[in-house]
Amino acid sequence: MIERLLRAGRACLFALGALGLAGAASAAYPDHPIRLVVPFSPGGGTDLIARTLGQEMSKYLGQPVIVDNKPGAGTLIGTDNVAKSPADGYSVVVASFAHAVNPSLQPKLPYGSNAAFAPVMLIGRGPNVLVVRPDSPYKSVADLVAAAKARPDKLSYASQGTGTSAHLAGEMLANLARLKLVHVPYKGAGPALTDLLGGQVDMMFATAAAASGFVDSGKLRALGVTTPEPSPAFKGVPAIAATVPGYQMESWYGLYVPAGTPPAVIERLGAAARKAVRTPDFARKIEHEGLVVSGGTPAELAAYVQAEEARWTRIVKENGIKPD
Repeated sequence: MIERLLRAGRACLFALGALGLAGAASAAYPDHPIRLVVPFSPGGGTDLIARTLGQEMSKYLGQPVIVDNKPGAGTLIGTDNVAKSPADGYSVVVASFAHAVNPSLQPKLPYGSNAAFAPVMLIGRGPNVLVVRPDSPYKSVADLVAAAKARPDKLSYASQGTGTSAHLAGEMLANLARLKLVHVPYKGAGPALTDLLGGQVDMMFATAAAASGFVDSGKLRALGVTTPEPSPAFKGVPAIAATVPGYQMESWYGLYVPAGTPPAVIERLGAAARKAVRTPDFARKIEHEGLVVSGGTPAELAAYVQAEEARWTRIVKENGIKPD
């Protein structure tokens, strides 16, 4: 009996010690740089937001937050990289629209399902904008729709990858307006915009974050925004819905870590991100992007993405949208 009590006592001490070590590990977080994975090439909207956010987060975390671009496969390469990283808070993915669409668009996700991730924070939401070159013959959405109907399978649109907001924005226009458009996917908004500017493609439904600088400088012409109403970020640019009734979609950005990351670590990351998105520097750098900053809780991100996933599952199924 005494021996059993001694063994039980030792087991309790061991368990308490393990808990103490785990608590100490969480309390010490972070003690080395954090990797912020962007599943696109440098130069696009997600990359811009990640770099701006990372600079501000590092001030509150006391460690560098280093952007790591891992483009390809409609965001699956970078996303999978984080899903299979240690659940210790040192690998974070900047997820976007494709995160909610890929489960219905891709026959098999390399990481199984979005249950492979734990939500941290919804950064914000914003419109996409349909852009063409300034020398394009299309001066309005109506011009473009008329040309596409007259020339089926001739007009092309770029995207930052299959399953991204730019891809599905084009698919939605094609389905609602009964058009046949050619989708040309890239590994990020940067190379997609480069080819648009160079004349290799006719248009792009770019994120506001990726396109606003080109529109402001006159290098691209904005024809319409994807939100139901015009966006204050693009004054004088109508909603695509004014020409194509029922048209609606938006981009979003959120932070995820691998499932199993300690709650204390998620809270530490989330607190730093919430402070970062409310700084004057962050606001100044994204003021022309049309991004409505959120900065909420992990539960808010989880609920929003769950609703988006359900909505796009229905749209993908009803319209027979397939990956390229």
